[in-house]
Amino acid sequence: MSILAHRLMKLIETHADALADSLDERLMGSDRCADYCRVSSGELKTLVGGIYGELRQWLVSRTPEELETRYMAIGQRRAEQGVPASQLLWCIVLVKENLWDFLKNLDALENTSEIFGELELMQMVDRFFDNALYFAAKGHETARDPRPAGAED
Repeated sequence: MSILAHRLMKLIETHADALADSLDERLMGSDRCADYCRVSSGELKTLVGGIYGELRQWLVSRTPEELETRYMAIGQRRAEQGVPASQLLWCIVLVKENLWDFLKNLDALENTSEIFGELELMQMVDRFFDNALYFAAKGHETARDPRPAGAED
């Protein structure tokens, strides 16, 4: 990972709580996440603050199995709370957009080599959240119908 990517990751970790707060505001203002009123603000802030605060570990050292376990549980929890899958997925998109807006407002880019460092980080973050979307939806579906795919009655 480049020096800029490390620096940006440190800034994300340092501002994890503020990022969680700004996401809470985005969710409150989003018609696409109306049923998130069923999720306590404290639960959501703890979860999202942990994602932002541990993003470096998720991007660099955590396994796909750990990601699957985490997001299957999130998907199942939201299903139990009556949050539709579409709103679950939109929330994850908002988590990512919230992060990009934070990074864009840093004015951290000073030269071309830093731009490439930022692109490297962007690719890693996009890959992370794309997988998160898949596993969260899978967990949501499992909670709705716990039978294995293809199982017959």
